[in-house]
Amino acid sequence: MKIKKIKNDKKGALFFSIITAIFIFMVGMVVINLIKPDVTLARNSDNLYCSNATNISDGTKLTCLAVDLVIPYFILTIVAVSIGIIMENLNFGGSGGNQ
Repeated sequence: MKIKKIKNDKKGALFFSIITAIFIFMVGMVVINLIKPDVTLARNSDNLYCSNATNISDGTKLTCLAVDLVIPYFILTIVAVSIGIIMENLNFGGSGGNQ
């Protein structure tokens, strides 16, 4: 009941969305620490030897690049979701948001 009352108030809704965004950001940063060892393991496996860039094929180089981009894309997704949650409750005079 109390959450509905907070979400109906504009300042309360903004505060609630900021707290939710911070929570999602923190959980995302914890999950990144769980993903890092798997990315390192994938890069150093026998079939995908990314540290030897001169003696591997172009397809393997592309796969190494895709594996290396997992963590930055994950960080960008976490930041975008967090900002989206905060911006959802701001009204800039457009057709969306709380009016």
